[in-house]
Formats: sequence, structure tokens, C-alpha cells
Amino acid sequence: MSSLRGERKRKFKAEINVVPYIDVMLVLLIIFMVTAPMTNPNVINLPTAGQSTKPPADYIEISLSPDASASISINSRSGGKSSQEAKLSALDRKQLFAKLKEYHQTKPDMSVLVSADKEIKYDEVIQVISEAKKLGIQRVGLATK
Repeated sequence: MSSLRGERKRKFKAEINVVPYIDVMLVLLIIFMVTAPMTNPNVINLPTAGQSTKPPADYIEISLSPDASASISINSRSGGKSSQEAKLSALDRKQLFAKLKEYHQTKPDMSVLVSADKEIKYDEVIQVISEAKKLGIQRVGLATK
């Protein structure tokens, strides 16, 4: 029987040993899990805006504030003197845009300046800009400090 054991030849297995690859992948996973909280994706570097070369002499200012009434006021400024025409609440958006349309029909060249508090929702600012563009106002800008 011992002669039978000696006649049997060993066959080689043609398989890839995946254990080292699993070890490497686990180490990479741990590295990514440790370094992921170190990067802060919430930080957004916004560009700074410089002053325009020549601000318009006549413009309509729409002020958006974050208080409970979310008041919107339209200020028409011509020749350096400011006159506050309307103070409307957020519920009166239709009145705001009706007043804006009225201003645009009387003076189609007048530009619009939207000044919004930094605590207000971005969506509200975009809606006001969008509605102003829909009315046909060519120059719509944002007020900055």
C-alpha cells in the first residue's frame, strides 16, 4: 500500500488567493472611515463681489427680512432721495409683483436691487429675482455689504 501512495501525484490549484486583497481593502476602508470626518463638506467658499463701476442712479429696492412677518418693502430711489412706497408682507407677494410691474411700466429702464438678510431662505430671494426677470426687467442685482 505504501507503493500506491507514492504513485499519486499532487495537482496544483490554479486559484487566486483573495485573502491578501481582502486585507488591503479592509485597511483602505478603515483609512477612509477615519479621514472622512476630517473633511468638512459644509464649508462653501463663496466669491466676493466688488462694487460695480457705476451704480444706477434710479433703481427699485426690494428688501427681504427674516422676521415673522417677512416684510418686503419697495424703495424707489431717484437722484439721491429715497422714497419708501410700499411695505408689504410675505403673504402679499401678488401685490409686490403688481407694484413692481407698475414701476416697470412707468420706467422700463429702471433696475431692481434685491437686498435680503443673510438669515432669509435662499429660495425666497431666487423667487423674487425670477419674478422680476419674468416681468421683463433687464437689470436685477443683489445688494452686498
